[in-house]
Amino acid sequence: AIASGVQMMLLPSVRPKNYIDVIKLSLNNPHCCYALGMHPMYVDDLLFRDVPELNNVVEKTLMVSNKLVAVGEIGLDFYHSRDNEEQQVHFFTEQLKIAKAHDLPVILHARKAIDDVLKYLRQHTVKGGIAHAFNGSLQQAQMFIDLGFKLGFGGAMTYPRATKIRELAKSLPLESIVLETDSPDIPPEWIGTGGRNSPVELKKIAEVLADIRGIPLSQIIEITSKNSMHVLPKLGDLCTRLEVIH
Repeated sequence: AIASGVQMMLLPSVRPKNYIDVIKLSLNNPHCCYALGMHPMYVDDLLFRDVPELNNVVEKTLMVSNKLVAVGEIGLDFYHSRDNEEQQVHFFTEQLKIAKAHDLPVILHARKAIDDVLKYLRQHTVKGGIAHAFNGSLQQAQMFIDLGFKLGFGGAMTYPRATKIRELAKSLPLESIVLETDSPDIPPEWIGTGGRNSPVELKKIAEVLADIRGIPLSQIIEITSKNSMHVLPKLGDLCTRLEVIH
């Protein structure tokens, strides 16, 4: 990925078990930073004490490292059912409080739950962040933008049959878009469903967006990179320092 031109990779955690993994990977590579959070798909394995423990980890790591750039990946997922909605909402809103307390943006997961996520974002305002793998409506997109969020586009956008997502990628203000891979998930069209995604695919994903919008690849890279650094200020600081080192 680095050889292909990717300057910085954000590694989000999904549950307490992998906090240490993302921290170690990030600290061992100057091109990596990380987010700490609990993903809605793992709430059935979580305990109430995991919330104050996350807050403690965030507090301690912020004191010793500049590589913690966001709280995430957090959100709501009602794709299969809403049976555990109460637990999901509890952990989501508590993590929004943690993000606000530490002035950190958030990395959002919202699957079949965009309106619900927006409702709780209005109740628990945060610094903004990224609505990862966005696939909502133009109206919902504007609501996220109004709340200080950028919208993430990645592998799903590369499928010609994904007409709704591609239309969003074409019509939304470019200043509201960031590019992502969600590795190892949501592989692009050239890898195929079920394949293993990787950050190395980011440049080709940028090429797809350039083609959809009919503008030069260089412009896509410049603007989406600036968007990422704007919405994740600590990531921007790390990129600046990396350029100075190089």
